[in-house]
Amino acid sequence: MKIAETERLILSKITVEDAPFILELMNTPGWLKFIGDRNVRTVADTEDYIKNNQLKCYEKHDFGYYKMCLKSDNLKPIGTAGLLKRDTLEHVDIGFSILPKFHGKGYGFETSSELLNLAKHTFHIKTVCAITLPTNKVSIGLIEKLGFKYKKTVNPFEEDKNLLLFEKQL
Repeated sequence: MKIAETERLILSKITVEDAPFILELMNTPGWLKFIGDRNVRTVADTEDYIKNNQLKCYEKHDFGYYKMCLKSDNLKPIGTAGLLKRDTLEHVDIGFSILPKFHGKGYGFETSSELLNLAKHTFHIKTVCAITLPTNKVSIGLIEKLGFKYKKTVNPFEEDKNLLLFEKQL
């Protein structure tokens, strides 16, 4: 189901049928390094992950992570981006992940800009946050380009990893 459209992309809800693509994305070096290993190794694992995460998020909040598809390449999926309300964070969190082949082409900024528009005008969200590892310089650059301001260091997942928390008023 199409959620939004940008100049080059269609954003649509993730479905169980997207499991092969999501499996590939979740096992890229960038995902594993900066987001974390979710122990998703098979299409069946991925289908369960989608059911227990993306689909439940849509049901609970009406928003979640969306598949980014190229208009120019028969709607080929290239990444995910979305809004997530985590119990451990005060505000809705924006996030993104793109297949390595498509890094550095502006898709993260294009998608995230549209997500911020949806957050404000469709979901009536007033403040959005973004979290990232201090070593993820590319994400930090994108977060700052989107107008987010650093607020503090947090540890929302009770792991040994402190994350930088940024916020933006909409």
